[in-house]
Amino acid sequence: MAKVAFTAGRIQNFTCPTDQGQAFLWDSTAPGLGLRTTPAGKPSFIFQAPYQGKDIRITIGRPSAWSIAEAQSKARELQRQIDEGRDPRELKRKAIASEKALKAEEAANALTVSEAWKIYLEERRPFWGERNYQDHIKMASQGGIPRKRRPGVVTKAGALAELMPLRLVELTSERVEQWAEKEAKERPARVRLAQRLLKAFVRWADTQPNMKGRVDTNAASSKKAKELVGRAKLKNDYLQREQLPAWFEHVRAINNPVISGYLQCLLLTGARREELATLKWTDVDFQWHGMTLNDKITDTRPVPLTPYVKSLLRGLPRRNQWVFSSQTSASGHITTPNIAHQQACELAGLKLTLHGLRRSFASLCEWLEIPGGISAQIQGHAPQGVREQNYIRRSLDLLRVHHERIEAWILDHGNVKFSPPAETASTDPTPD
Repeated sequence: MAKVAFTAGRIQNFTCPTDQGQAFLWDSTAPGLGLRTTPAGKPSFIFQAPYQGKDIRITIGRPSAWSIAEAQSKARELQRQIDEGRDPRELKRKAIASEKALKAEEAANALTVSEAWKIYLEERRPFWGERNYQDHIKMASQGGIPRKRRPGVVTKAGALAELMPLRLVELTSERVEQWAEKEAKERPARVRLAQRLLKAFVRWADTQPNMKGRVDTNAASSKKAKELVGRAKLKNDYLQREQLPAWFEHVRAINNPVISGYLQCLLLTGARREELATLKWTDVDFQWHGMTLNDKITDTRPVPLTPYVKSLLRGLPRRNQWVFSSQTSASGHITTPNIAHQQACELAGLKLTLHGLRRSFASLCEWLEIPGGISAQIQGHAPQGVREQNYIRRSLDLLRVHHERIEAWILDHGNVKFSPPAETASTDPTPD
């Protein structure tokens, strides 16, 4: 094949005939160096030479990126590799793979906790309840968001916000201990939750191919960190039998019927606060006296719709899909009933949290000698023991028998006068 000395003019003027698929121009200066072009007019410097009895061809690059001198130098380098018995193609593949690995290593080392946290939330969200997901969001929040109900006031940074800007490789046990020592002084309960979430996140990160080995698996579970965070104190707030009249008096006097009804239903069902707050009208069966609650263990669980609870629900406004609706919350259902509850408890001379109502239900059931498995199933506790787990299956009718006794007893000792209204054949209207 004819060779010419490459010049800028020859390179620029070289074209491929339209009746050919490609055309070549070969350099007389550097062995193996050529210029390949097509009818589309996209030329590239190439190198072609025999290796182990066969011609090999390697693309060097376009003339717009490579000068003639650079292309000639590259061709000589490739020829030297062949002279040394090395395959330039394999060397090129290894170089590309090495460069990719280096870039991946640099990207992995630059990955921040915040970036990994977002990936973690996206992957795990299908396996979490909404409250658990929101806890993760709030813990990582940097704050500074204006509060809707308190003009001029912004949200506070989440307990884990300080750790989010760190690179994942910087999330060491020493750094977490510094964080725990600082945060535990201001909000120990939130920090305990944050530590549990962080611990699960670290375990997950260590299973990811691009994160494994770059995170200290002991970061959130060192002995010192646990000591700094401390243990949660056992809570004992619950309503005693003699406190029921005062509680009912002030809770029923709350001027918001949705919140008043919600608080009474919390006590009379023993449900978790979020389970009841997210109850939909479609989950309530007025005809067959049942409700379906979201459950963190079994996704959903059926519970009886007892007479007094049924009357409370029928008296609520039907503004949207939520039974306990709100005209001010973004979700459309109540989110802060604890404020009104706290005020009512102060007037009644009581100290009681919303979860204390759930604890009260379980404790008051003891007065009626209700089988423990009955009240546990109503409340959504996991079955305890082989017999409960594998053999006992209670229908909603059986639960209703005991649940109605529980409700009647609580109302009686709470001085709540209630006579179930006569059932009618009419169906309840659908929400607006």
